[in-house]
Amino acid sequence: MEAMTHVINHGMSMYWGTSRWSAMEIMEAYSVARQFNLIPPVCEQAEYHLFQRDKVEMQLPELYHKIGVGVVSWSPLACGIVTGKYENGIPESSRASLKSYQWLKEKILSEDGRKQQAKLKELTHIAEKLSCTLPQLAIAWCLRNEGVSSVLLGTSNPAQLTENLGAIQVLPKITAIVASDIDKILGNRPQSKKDYHH
Repeated sequence: MEAMTHVINHGMSMYWGTSRWSAMEIMEAYSVARQFNLIPPVCEQAEYHLFQRDKVEMQLPELYHKIGVGVVSWSPLACGIVTGKYENGIPESSRASLKSYQWLKEKILSEDGRKQQAKLKELTHIAEKLSCTLPQLAIAWCLRNEGVSSVLLGTSNPAQLTENLGAIQVLPKITAIVASDIDKILGNRPQSKKDYHH
């Protein structure tokens, strides 16, 4: 905390954030910052996508409202799983075909991975109705969450970046009805007392 305050006070950075911290750790950092007149984190970098929802939707919302911490979400396409490219197996040119990503290959080929691919196939119909691609739908879905300040995109080429940025045009099309349809297909909406979506 002191180091980050020093960096900001000397103009080397404007803000700082955490990555993969628990809500309790972030709250402790905020308390320490207030106690010692230090600069608290403004964001938490968290994995958030169609199949990874609990932390961003259940653990962090209280922080959005109490101390203003936002989420910078990473892996909105779940390491490429959400693109649909693994629907018929592992393409040779994909990340999951690399030795260092054996864990990803195993995840995709697992029973849960096959179930995810079936759900993605159903989500493709929603994407088609909205005149967008599955990646655009997935990224817009992430951005729809009020606690998400930004989504980190990892692309292999300029065409993927252009496609992913198209999610901004899809965002207004994700109405409450569309979001509900997505939730029905996914069947993984965390149970909470309050709905933190727009």
